[in-house]
Amino acid sequence: MTDNKISPVTVTLQSGPTGGGSIDDLELFYSRRALDRFRKRLGRQGLLDLLAADIEEGNAFLRDSALASAGAFDAGTTVLATKGLTSADFLSWMEKAFAGDESALLAAHPEHYVMAPGADGAFNVVENIGPHVCSFFMGGWGTDAMAWAADAEELLPEAEFPHKMSSNLFLADGTIVGRALTQFGDTADGFTASLTVYVPTTCPPDVLEHHLRHYAVEFRNWILVAAATRA
Repeated sequence: MTDNKISPVTVTLQSGPTGGGSIDDLELFYSRRALDRFRKRLGRQGLLDLLAADIEEGNAFLRDSALASAGAFDAGTTVLATKGLTSADFLSWMEKAFAGDESALLAAHPEHYVMAPGADGAFNVVENIGPHVCSFFMGGWGTDAMAWAADAEELLPEAEFPHKMSSNLFLADGTIVGRALTQFGDTADGFTASLTVYVPTTCPPDVLEHHLRHYAVEFRNWILVAAATRA
């Protein structure tokens, strides 16, 4: 009996470019350059206008999911190990970036569209949540809004992870549609980042899975930029 299974096709760069790197590396460089051009040409408002219908649909999905879940969330955590940089160095860079370097924040992920301060001290983010483009805010909502963080099952020991940030994720109308808990602790040669996201329990599993992947991409890139720009 003949085995008609088709072998996978592979393509390997043998010669030509002198800068090093694989074809995947080359494609990533050009993809990022093209994306940066479109972001700059369109500008923040241009991107919002372009994505208005997607955002309306995405926010409706999050709102409906949050209401159906009645305040219950599923959690998932991405863990990144960094060598050659301390958590203090990274968090110092991150604080400055979130204070006003939107281009650096956007560049960390292809599906970042807006990352800018919003009303009442909250921070506006327009990005994908799973397959949905959503516009939400990071921050508190009401006096006791952040009490959940102190009782979170994902909370790690203070001695090992002393740098912690927690936030509600909410829509412009105040509907809480998610949460975030990020924790950082130094190691002998760098630091560990524990990045937890919470999504409404009625969301399909791929929504949580894709945000765990999202975390891996954006924080890896932010860490690399922080390392490259440190004094």
